[in-house]
Amino acid sequence: MRVEWAERLLREAGRQAALDAAPDVGEVLEWLGRRTGAEVALVGPGGGVEASTGGFPVALPKALGPVLGRLSGGEMAAAATEVDGVRVRCEALGPGRRRRVLVVAGAATRSGDAAWLATRAGGLIALLCRLADTEAAARAYHAKAGQVRLAVFMALMAGDPTLARRLTTGAVPPVLNAGPLRVLLLRCPPAERDSLTRRYQDAAGFHGRGLLVRCPVYEEHLICLVPEGDELADRLRALVAERPGYALGLSAPQPARATAEAYDQARHALAMARNTPERVAGYRGQGPLERLLPQPAARAWARAFLRPLDTVPRQAVDVTRLALSFPRAGVARLLGIGRNTVTARLGEVERALGLDLRDVGARASLALALAVAASSAGDGRGSPAPTLDELLRTPAATAWATALLAPLRRPEHRELFATLRAWIDENADARRAAHRLGISRNTVRARLRVTERLLGRDLLSTGAGIHDLVHALRSTGAT
Repeated sequence: MRVEWAERLLREAGRQAALDAAPDVGEVLEWLGRRTGAEVALVGPGGGVEASTGGFPVALPKALGPVLGRLSGGEMAAAATEVDGVRVRCEALGPGRRRRVLVVAGAATRSGDAAWLATRAGGLIALLCRLADTEAAARAYHAKAGQVRLAVFMALMAGDPTLARRLTTGAVPPVLNAGPLRVLLLRCPPAERDSLTRRYQDAAGFHGRGLLVRCPVYEEHLICLVPEGDELADRLRALVAERPGYALGLSAPQPARATAEAYDQARHALAMARNTPERVAGYRGQGPLERLLPQPAARAWARAFLRPLDTVPRQAVDVTRLALSFPRAGVARLLGIGRNTVTARLGEVERALGLDLRDVGARASLALALAVAASSAGDGRGSPAPTLDELLRTPAATAWATALLAPLRRPEHRELFATLRAWIDENADARRAAHRLGISRNTVRARLRVTERLLGRDLLSTGAGIHDLVHALRSTGAT
């Protein structure tokens, strides 16, 4: 009988080792209870029941308190006693001073075979618990490593590589010493992001010379920061080729302090990639508009535009800056605040500026003003403040806008251009644009997908390119 039981325990150990899931201690407890006719529980170091058979006496651990304490603390290895007429056998599991205790309650505990079986089953349970603890520690490590990587990336997004170094407490990731960087944005099933991150993760919690970060806003995005020429980029390209549901957008090389610009480029490239057979695309476009505007005049306009925000809390401005690029729910997750707080902070900015941020034109103007203020060294003092229309009619801005819209100016794309104008005029509402044009909503969206590919701008997935088109249409007088 004991040989049969030992073989059964070995089979159970093998079965659980093969599972792609957490160890199931309860299964072993139930089997032990059936074989011994007793009620069985696993009591944790704190005295709480972690798992038990259905009929285990709820009050028994409290009655066994002193005994369990000595067993858990390493003073004893095993003990037998009786509580309210119930025979109880307790056995400490594993090493250390905070041990779990296997408790077997019932008349069968007097049997030598039952005691033998409880000891052998206890050994398996101890092994499963150590495996579970190891897996929990590994999950905690990966979670912390992911938090560090996200913190490094967010510091780079803020244009502060020095802060990114400080956040790593001396273990500086190689990516920060690698020179120009690319942001690769991988679109994949959300459930596969962790496995991909761990596949390429090294012992330091980074990814060789690269850095993989779960996007805190879009669940289907994995952000990849890699030096120019790094092999991780080639691996991700190969991954996309193998898996039909994947797509990859690549930025142009940028210095670390320009990570935010690289990220925006990768978002646009990803929109293009999703509309191409290869599902991989690099960014092809011009520099951002705010860099092309005449700087003294642009700074003066931005300062005048943003002056009412001087009395608004800084958090409100930070929330608004993010909300111009990401959905409100994503901003709430990113900042660890409630959606109602996001809405309230946006309301403060709207009231201060006298804007309705539901209007795409108002959002585009505010986004440009914030971008000019962030990218300029001066504050525009002493320069007369032009209007936005005057800025957008400068030669550099007009050339930028003309180049951006050029693919849609071809005769064969006349319908696409008309659809884009109607969509922008209707506040980026596909239903209203469809009604205005006398076509279906699906047709509007299909045309916008083609427009994304032609212009290299993300219009529907994240909306990152809408502001550029608002300014381009306004600059060329096409609105």
